[in-house]
Amino acid sequence: MYEKLALYIDGKFIEAEGRKTEPVVNPATGEVLGHLPHASTDDLDRALAAAQRAFASWKKTSPLERSKVLRKVAELARERAQQIGRNITLDQGKPLAESTAEVTVCAEHAEWHAEECRRIYGRVIPPRRDDVRQIVVREPVGVCAAFTPWNFPFNQAIRKIVAAIGSGCTLVLKGPETAPSAVVALARLFHDAGLPAGCLNVVWGVPAEISSYLIQSPIVRKVSFTGSIPVGKQLAALAGAHMKRGTWELGGHSPAIVFDDADVTSAATMLAKLKTRNAGQVCVSPSRFFVQRKIYDEFAQVFTSVIASTKIGNGLDEGTQMGPLAHERRVAAMEAFVADAHTHGARIMTGGERLGAKGWFFPPTVISGLPDAARLMTEEPFGPIAPLVPFDDPDDAIRRANGLPYGLSSYVFTESLKRANHAANALEAGMVNINHFGSALAETPFGGVKESGIGSEGGTETFDGYLVTKFITQC
Repeated sequence: MYEKLALYIDGKFIEAEGRKTEPVVNPATGEVLGHLPHASTDDLDRALAAAQRAFASWKKTSPLERSKVLRKVAELARERAQQIGRNITLDQGKPLAESTAEVTVCAEHAEWHAEECRRIYGRVIPPRRDDVRQIVVREPVGVCAAFTPWNFPFNQAIRKIVAAIGSGCTLVLKGPETAPSAVVALARLFHDAGLPAGCLNVVWGVPAEISSYLIQSPIVRKVSFTGSIPVGKQLAALAGAHMKRGTWELGGHSPAIVFDDADVTSAATMLAKLKTRNAGQVCVSPSRFFVQRKIYDEFAQVFTSVIASTKIGNGLDEGTQMGPLAHERRVAAMEAFVADAHTHGARIMTGGERLGAKGWFFPPTVISGLPDAARLMTEEPFGPIAPLVPFDDPDDAIRRANGLPYGLSSYVFTESLKRANHAANALEAGMVNINHFGSALAETPFGGVKESGIGSEGGTETFDGYLVTKFITQC
C-alpha cells in the first residue's frame, strides 16, 4: 500500500479532514497515488508552538538520550526500507534498487549523528588572571525550519532532521509535495523511535507560502534549504532580513575533466552510470564533460555506448536502470536543451527525443560539438543530458570548469598524482572527486561554494549551523 499521507504536528498524524489537498502522481504511469493535505495557517502556528515548547525541554536532554532515539531510527529504517523504497519509486520514479538503497544508506546518517552528537565539545581558555575562569560552550540554536527537495526525498530530509535533533534543536520541516511518502515515513520512524512530541513537525502546502510564513516567524531561529539557486537566494534574503542563520545547499553544474593519461574505459563507464543515476536528477551529477583531445574519440565511443544501453522503464519493473523524470516539466526542460543545441549545430550522438506518450520518460542523451555559450554548458540540466567537449590545454579545461558561478561538485580522472593535486587545488568546488565518486557519506561534509551554497551537511561540520557559541567568563 502507498503511504497514508498526513501532516505530523505535535506528535500526531493529521489527515485531510476538510483541508485543501493536492494529488500525488506516479511519474511512470500518470496514476494518482493519493492526496496530500495542505497545512492551514492554524496548523503552521500549532507546529511552531509545539516546536517551541518541545525545545525548552529537548535542549536540556543528555546526548545519550538523543543518541538512543537516532539509533532506533536507524534500526527501524533498515527494517522498513523495502516498503519505504517502493513508495519512493511510486511517487518519485527512480528504480526500486536506488530507492531502497537511499533508505538503507541513510540509516548510517542516523547512526553517525547518534555518535557525533555525543562529541559536541566546548573548551577552556586559559585566563589572564588566576581568579578568572573562561569557558566556551556550544548550545542549540532553537527552533529550525527545513525545506527539502524531491530528487532524494528520504536522504535530504533525514540529513536535516538528524543534525537538528542531535544538536538539541527542534524543527518544522516542509518536504516535497510531489514525492511526499518518504518524509511521512520518516515522521513515523521518529515517532516510533520515541522522539518526544513537538521535536519534529511535518507540514505541506504551497512552497512559497509555507516558507515565507515559517521563516518570518519569530519562533524560527535557523533555516536549512536544499534546492535550486533562484529559490535559495530568495529564502536566504528573507532569512537575512530577519537575521536568521541558514544552511543552503543549492544547485551546481558539475564539471568532469578527463585527462589523456586516465583509464578511458573505466572513466567513461563510471561517468555514464553516474549520469543516468536518478535520471540525472542529482545536484552532484556530472553535467559538463571536458575530455582531452587525444582520448576524446575513444571516450565518446565508450561513454555513448554505455548511455545508449541503459534500460529505461517503470522503476518497479525488474531490470530497469533508469526511470522517468519526476515531473512533466522536466521533460519539457530536456527538450528545450536539445532544441538549443540544434541551434548551435551540435550533434546528438544518442537520445534526444521524448519516449512514448505515457509517463514522463526521456532517454539519456549525449551531445557533442557545443560551444561554451550553449545553454547546456551554462545552465544545470538536472536531467539525463551529457555534453561532451574536447580540450587541449589542461589549464584551459580548469579555467572553463571554473567559468560558471556554481561550485558544488567536480570530477577529475587522471593517473598522474601531480595533475590530480593541481586540479584538486585549482577547482572552485565544495567537493572534488578524483577517479571515483566518493561524496555524500555520513562522515564527510557535503556543500558548495560560490552560488552553490553556504555551509555543509555531514561530517563534523554538520552541527555548525545548529549551534551557537557562548563565552562565559567568571571571577
